[in-house]
Amino acid sequence: MGQEAIARRGRTAVVMAGFAMASMALVGGVAWTAVGEGGAGHGAWAAIAYAAGLSMIVLPCTMPLVFVIVPMSMGRGHLRGLAMAGLFGAGLVITITAYASAVAALGQAASLGTATSAMFGLAGAIAYAFGLSQLGIVRVRLPTYSGMPRFMQGRGELARSFLMGILLGNAGVGCPNPMFYWLLAHIATVGSVGLGASLGAVHGIGRAVPLVLVSVLAMLGVDATRRLVGARLRLERITGATLVVLGAFLIINALPSGHAWYEQTIVHGGWNALMAGLGLPPELSMGAHAHDGAALLPAWAVPPVLVALFVAPACAWVVLRARRRIPQ
Repeated sequence: MGQEAIARRGRTAVVMAGFAMASMALVGGVAWTAVGEGGAGHGAWAAIAYAAGLSMIVLPCTMPLVFVIVPMSMGRGHLRGLAMAGLFGAGLVITITAYASAVAALGQAASLGTATSAMFGLAGAIAYAFGLSQLGIVRVRLPTYSGMPRFMQGRGELARSFLMGILLGNAGVGCPNPMFYWLLAHIATVGSVGLGASLGAVHGIGRAVPLVLVSVLAMLGVDATRRLVGARLRLERITGATLVVLGAFLIINALPSGHAWYEQTIVHGGWNALMAGLGLPPELSMGAHAHDGAALLPAWAVPPVLVALFVAPACAWVVLRARRRIPQ
């Protein structure tokens, strides 16, 4: 191994260690502050919000942003490039925080059950549709970057980076990450715009960190984008299958009869036991509660519908792959 390769690996390790320590400091600081404002549960949700943001990097609505932020910050010098990448990330954070604040405000106006069911239903439908798209079974048009708007073109580099972050943050709102919609369902029920905004900000920072990290590595001569592109097909299939499974569960949970059935399963009891074993606060567990609303689906029909939501995509994928309509 040459000296340049060793030096490159050393720079990569230092940068990633720095980002890891900054992440731990961020989540720890938010959790410590939240104990006095929203209780220990809010601190745990801050960690979930951050993890959900980090996981967005492998999804089709966030990965393309790598190819926006890296060229934008390259060739500008380390300090200016870092400033541009940071401002781009700050724009993302502001957009996500604004959406989280709006969801918290709407949650205050709606009933707890209505808000939660609506978010679960939306999360499930989006996750399921995008999962089918990732598997190549259906075509779903994703939000994409099609060029810089005219009103940004006459501005300075730093201002453009910031405005691009604000604009492209909207693309991530419709991202098919069930963790994001699980987070939004919680934000809709916290009863506080301030607490909801804080979770949105932490989630936005989680989304921005991998993008800024890849940009910093590129400025140091480490091409991390090649690995992302090389693993894209495998990531798409893994992500697609995961989204289909989680989307099906969320769709079922959005229905009163479906959620009542789910609470009788071993998954529900196992989740509560896991939360208790980890010492996490009760806000993350799912205790017994009443289910209001009309039963749109009879209780006996829930298991067959859930199985159908699992089996139908698997059969379609096998058939399309055999007909070579899906890449081998």
